Amino acid sequence: MKLNRDIQYPSSTHQDQWEKLKQFTDARIALGRAGCSIPTRALLEFQLSHAQAKDAVYQNLDVSYLSEQLQQKQLKSLHIQSNSANKEIYLKRPDLGRQLSSQSKDVLIKEYAENPQQYDVCIVIGDGLSARAIEANALAFIAALSEQIQQENWSLAPISLATGSRVALGDEVAEIFKASMLVMLIGERPGLSSPDSMGIYYTWNAYAGCSDAKRNCISNVRSAGLSIPVAVQRLMTLMKKSKQLGFSGVNLKDEHQLSDIGLEGTQKLLF
Repeated sequence: MKLNRDIQYPSSTHQDQWEKLKQFTDARIALGRAGCSIPTRALLEFQLSHAQAKDAVYQNLDVSYLSEQLQQKQLKSLHIQSNSANKEIYLKRPDLGRQLSSQSKDVLIKEYAENPQQYDVCIVIGDGLSARAIEANALAFIAALSEQIQQENWSLAPISLATGSRVALGDEVAEIFKASMLVMLIGERPGLSSPDSMGIYYTWNAYAGCSDAKRNCISNVRSAGLSIPVAVQRLMTLMKKSKQLGFSGVNLKDEHQLSDIGLEGTQKLLF
């Protein structure tokens, strides 16, 4: 019986020559290879990231928890919903996510009728495409932002916790509260390395049906992206400038300087 020679393959994976570039990005580069394929670890990490992104989209926002936490900070909140009754409708009909349900509209109108005034700031927290992003970032962001709002002596409308929401849903809320400045926090579309990314959309004198050109966006707010202290200062810079000029959007330039934030100030805002 003739025996064939046993071929031994090296057990270690071949490292990509671009390995050092990985420290500068979360993108999947320099994965290495095992034979003619990618290493098992890289494959499993990809599958995990894909699963986390899907979970972020389908996760329901824990409105009760957010409401309790806001109440502890002496911040009143209201639960509102869009015309998207469930996740399936939300994903298939983006237009319904931009519209307040009739019941939610009545809740807001009643709230304003009982406390009529000209609010300076209206904050809407929407689940968007990642409730996980909101639960991970919104409370800390609002805690830091509310301090800045108090320092400016701006009045704050009751915070709206919106489910089934798209960005434009906040416009109608701000219009009902007659608020000059709308801050919309929403879960961004999760990528394969960022299932917890929160977006901030700022609009001056928002109204139902206003165009996206009237908004300013601050994106990628998360622990591995844009930090909450930097995001708060960037937003406050936009809000102050917008209040002076009387507009927001494409004509309002972001003049915030990152050098304005030191390590000591960052730690103070975080803790």
